[in-house]
Amino acid sequence: MSEHKHEHGEDCGCGQDHEHEEHVFIVENDEGEEREMVMVYTFESEEKVYAVLLDRQDPEQDGVIFRIEEEDDEAFLVGIDDDEEWNRVTAIYEEIARTENEGQ
Repeated sequence: MSEHKHEHGEDCGCGQDHEHEEHVFIVENDEGEEREMVMVYTFESEEKVYAVLLDRQDPEQDGVIFRIEEEDDEAFLVGIDDDEEWNRVTAIYEEIARTENEGQ
């Protein structure tokens, strides 16, 4: 997947203190189709921040995880290509999701 950017806002996972309601991104999948995705969760691992996005039209579909990188007061969503990093962050997110589901 390609790189995506957004302006900083509340809960964007960048560690800054700012306000806004919802982060919506246009994400292009491997087939070239564009989908509106909403950032629903952020978490940290090994001093990096990750975002979980859900399809705005189909929130029941599995989420997508991106790494958040910053440059010049802008945050960019970057696809995770490294298998080791991908396995680590998906395991962390699955544990977070399992823990949250148990609490409901």
